[in-house]
Amino acid sequence: MKSLKAILPKIKFYNFYEKWNRKTLQSIAPLRGGFAFKSEKFQNVGIPIVRISNIGFDGTVGGEFEYYSKLSPDEKFVLKGRSLLLAMSGATTGKIAMLDSEEEYYQNQRVGYFQNNGAVDYDFLSSVLQTKAFTNQLNAVLVAGAQPNISSKEIDSFVFCIPESLDEQSTIGSLFRTLDDLLASYKDNLANYQSFKATMLSKMFPKAGQTVPEIRLDGFDGEWEIKRADEIFKSVSEKNRALLPVLSASQIDGMVLRDEIGIDIKYDEATLNNYKVVKPGQFVIHLRSFQGGFALSKLEGITSPAYTIIDFIDKKNNIPDFWNSILTSRDFIKRLETVTYGIRDGKSISFKDFSSLKFAYPELEEQQAMGVYFSNLDQLIISYQDKITHLDTLKKKLLQDMFI
Repeated sequence: MKSLKAILPKIKFYNFYEKWNRKTLQSIAPLRGGFAFKSEKFQNVGIPIVRISNIGFDGTVGGEFEYYSKLSPDEKFVLKGRSLLLAMSGATTGKIAMLDSEEEYYQNQRVGYFQNNGAVDYDFLSSVLQTKAFTNQLNAVLVAGAQPNISSKEIDSFVFCIPESLDEQSTIGSLFRTLDDLLASYKDNLANYQSFKATMLSKMFPKAGQTVPEIRLDGFDGEWEIKRADEIFKSVSEKNRALLPVLSASQIDGMVLRDEIGIDIKYDEATLNNYKVVKPGQFVIHLRSFQGGFALSKLEGITSPAYTIIDFIDKKNNIPDFWNSILTSRDFIKRLETVTYGIRDGKSISFKDFSSLKFAYPELEEQQAMGVYFSNLDQLIISYQDKITHLDTLKKKLLQDMFI
């Protein structure tokens, strides 16, 4: 009984009792090398060739393809249906990707294909190749250097524990395929919402020099007012509030509690007394503002004295969520480049740098409506980011506990 327990994973589907046995990859899905296609014969149409550059870090096959005329015979390098691929050299060496297409592809040299000969459930194999058992063996044989590479012989020698029952393999493989499909769906939705937000940001705000946006929410018309930044904002600097929580600037979430992002920085009270107070509705010009814009704070706390805190001159007639859409937009970040020439990572943007920029903005009611609109979009985006994070964490845990 002890030997049986030693070769079973921590988590199992309860209705399977067969033991797991050690097998080499060669015995269940030998790795097939590709063909050395001649680059001078690449063309714009034909059969797409999967090269190592088409195997992404995210486990997908994509990017720009080269094409080749149909060859005969081609059964030793043609790919069709679901094909597990391995990058055998280059920057993505060791990365696994699934090509799932009914169209024919050609397999280039240094792209490995795990042959589906029926000796193992293919979805189960896909899951096995995502475990530490695979990456640990891979790292042990990986040839480092200017051009890292691995051989088919080395990969074929890898040993894994797998269940004897194909039904158990299929059940496990089906679970992870479902998780992968759900993750892919969440990522597609996230990308769509992010793209939609970028489009609406470009159309719901006037172009440079204009006072009316291309798209407007129902019920609003008329021209927007144009003012310089220093007519809308002012720089503030309040200190000596060491008991307030320390905040850090995030390009995605604005100002967040430092404790929540895992940064452990030692400081004494004298240092904290020099930190600047940030209040809800204020913006922070931080060290990476030329990459992600200004950080809106919805919290009260203190932050680095190297940062610049800005507040509205007229708080009653300006909505922070509306201005957050402007001050984190791609258009605004591009405009920052015109007033921060020569500034690099690690240097801050001063209020003086920012103050000369001009902004078009509407009356209070339209600001409120637009602030709600983009805030709702942001919540949708955040919800999918959270779903992806939680599902990815669950998948990693199951990969750890459902395999040996």
